[in-house]
Amino acid sequence: MISPATRDEIKNQMDIVDVVGDFVTLKKSGSSYMALSPFIAVKTPSFYVFPSKQIFKDFSSGKGGDCITFVMEIDGLSYLEALKYLAKKYGIEIKEEERTDEQQEAQNKRESLYILLNYAKDFFVEKLHKSEEGRNIGLTYFKERGFTDETIQKFELGYSIDEWDGLIKASGENGYNPELLEEAGLVVTGENKTYDRFRSRVMFPIHNITGKTIAFGARTLSKDKKQPKYLNSPETELYHKSKVLYGLFQSKQAIRKEDNCFLVEGYTDVISMHQSGVENVVSS
Repeated sequence: MISPATRDEIKNQMDIVDVVGDFVTLKKSGSSYMALSPFIAVKTPSFYVFPSKQIFKDFSSGKGGDCITFVMEIDGLSYLEALKYLAKKYGIEIKEEERTDEQQEAQNKRESLYILLNYAKDFFVEKLHKSEEGRNIGLTYFKERGFTDETIQKFELGYSIDEWDGLIKASGENGYNPELLEEAGLVVTGENKTYDRFRSRVMFPIHNITGKTIAFGARTLSKDKKQPKYLNSPETELYHKSKVLYGLFQSKQAIRKEDNCFLVEGYTDVISMHQSGVENVVSS
């Protein structure tokens, strides 16, 4: 666990307006700040930040608290993960003390899921650029959509090859826990076998607000009508569909700058608008 001295240093340096401002467009209102709720859809401002008390209160959802609470709520982080995020933001060296076995196990599992999902993202990116199938099918599709190399890299687009166990084999060879593959939503376990969830599809990594890969959207390019056009990750410990907007990580700076956000239909709509110079855009 993070030492009390480190926790105190984080709390002494964190500023509620600065922290919330990384995620929400705030407008000054007297001695406080207000905004639309970042937690639920509303048409009028109901979210308030009080610098003098270093707290926020959202009257629409009922949520409230300090910087740590806000980071936990906005990105689904644990208390420890929120502290680490704030420590990194303010350049504070983390000093830890021993955790209980239960705390260590829970933290290790979440970190392992993040690591595994990042590995899967890199695996799909590599297949897009270095496999013949990926280049001929996936990269050709992205190029036909007009996506530049810079855009493909920005959104970390990839490709899943047409194999039942390509990711299973590769992750196993690299020492990843096979049980975590299912918990991360990367494989499906049937009655007789376990196989890759994503096969022969272009891959759209879904990021949380801090840029970590937490899930995937996948589009088939096959004309087989028996296959769903889009296949998405199931809900997991890290991924809750109703709390995530695609492209928010890449768009958050522009949204704050423009004080406006466009909601479009799908992944490629977000990416196309970014490439056209309109970056304050997300999709559900």
